[in-house]
Amino acid sequence: MPYFDAASSAPLHPVAREALLASLDEGWADPARLYREGRRARLLLDAAREAAAEAVGCRPDELVFTPSGTQAVHSGIFGTLAARRRVGRQLLHSAVEHSSVLHAAEAHEAAGGTVTEIAVDRTGRVTAGDVAAALRPDTALVCLQSANHEVGTEQPVEEVAELCQEAGVPLLVDAAQSLPWGPAPGAWSVMTASSHKWGGPPGVGLLAVRKGTRFSPQGPRDERESGRSPGFQDLPAIVAAAASLRALRAAAGTGPDEAARLRRLVDLIRIRVPELVPDVEVVGAPVHRLPHLVTFSCLYVDGEALLHELDRLGFSVSSGSSCTSSTLTPSHVLRAMGVLSEGNVRISLPYGTPETDVDRFLEVLPEAVRSVRDRLGVPTAAAPDPAGAGVEETGGDETGAEESGAEESGLVLDTLGKRCPIPVIELAKVIDEVPVGDTVTVLSDDEAARQDIPAWCTMRDQEFVGERSAPGGTAYVVRRRA
Repeated sequence: MPYFDAASSAPLHPVAREALLASLDEGWADPARLYREGRRARLLLDAAREAAAEAVGCRPDELVFTPSGTQAVHSGIFGTLAARRRVGRQLLHSAVEHSSVLHAAEAHEAAGGTVTEIAVDRTGRVTAGDVAAALRPDTALVCLQSANHEVGTEQPVEEVAELCQEAGVPLLVDAAQSLPWGPAPGAWSVMTASSHKWGGPPGVGLLAVRKGTRFSPQGPRDERESGRSPGFQDLPAIVAAAASLRALRAAAGTGPDEAARLRRLVDLIRIRVPELVPDVEVVGAPVHRLPHLVTFSCLYVDGEALLHELDRLGFSVSSGSSCTSSTLTPSHVLRAMGVLSEGNVRISLPYGTPETDVDRFLEVLPEAVRSVRDRLGVPTAAAPDPAGAGVEETGGDETGAEESGAEESGLVLDTLGKRCPIPVIELAKVIDEVPVGDTVTVLSDDEAARQDIPAWCTMRDQEFVGERSAPGGTAYVVRRRA
């Protein structure tokens, strides 16, 4: 069964498995002890730290192991903020950061700090200029992921790091998704990562704090890991994590370029999906992106139903659609980008994915989408010829919804109480009944409609006039162009 969700957790690397089993025999003792077993465990821990530091691009004494990538992020953020409290309490982060950063930002704000969110373009990328404009004398920390976990877009880390260095502000880089493919570039100050993203065992995070960066660990401290991650380390898991990361680096330097091979497979998916499936939007940066990840969204599709259908056909994929979420709100990443969220599918290929698996996926996807659309009663008119389908990402959001005082002329469509993707499907069913130049108003209380109706207008060449509050929900006004 093809597993296409490496961005969530990569399969355990064979080298990690071997190292884990071996270190269970050799690395069970306390590495802080001076007797024979403790010295042996300490040698394993030191070797693992050196290997991980080499892969990260830092000194061994700058890197500590944590129980998870999330804890590494939280420790990195709060330790840096605490050390710079006299400078100020402003925290900057992009709108598409991992939830671990957003949760830390919420806690910082609740404690009296200030948080500034930096917007992204339609590809999910910040600009160095926007970061520079947001920097203030009281800025304590900037957080920027090296590459996005949902759409694969790479951020201008090197440029932002240079700006931060000039301003004397530390930069924390979440490199969880990119570290398997190489070290994060630039003069970053703090870096975090997570072992299970590259084929190491879960339960191991990395936190690197470069010399010269003011850092004050928060919470209870002990003598382990420089006081930055208290508690007895899971040494076998640490050894396995470092061994698998070192194996990936060695393979990249001596064998066939796996990143280039997976990039070719992803390019194939990016090209073929809009050709095979009507009304698809491929999202994320086409060039500045991770080699193994591609995300697309399908109009008139229930994301949860599509994932179940693909699972039935033997493919494990992920989604950022609201209809696959217990909160019934679309992914904050897709929302920040202003792109379609319904019917969202994320493909992230593990190392060694055979080309035949991708070919098979492209064979079954069209029928899977058609099956879901048929169950939802999507009219044929709503799914035009695939030759004209597909919307490639642009540099800006052309459909941003604004408050509008437009009068509804003609049709008012009540979809209150109906969830993604029903409001958009109902809109597609009636748009041909609206005279050219007139509007249709969609009443909806579904959070996803706020981004999916404007995205539908872009894909179907209709005009999104705006939105306003309405009894029970929101009124979205669409003008028919043709």
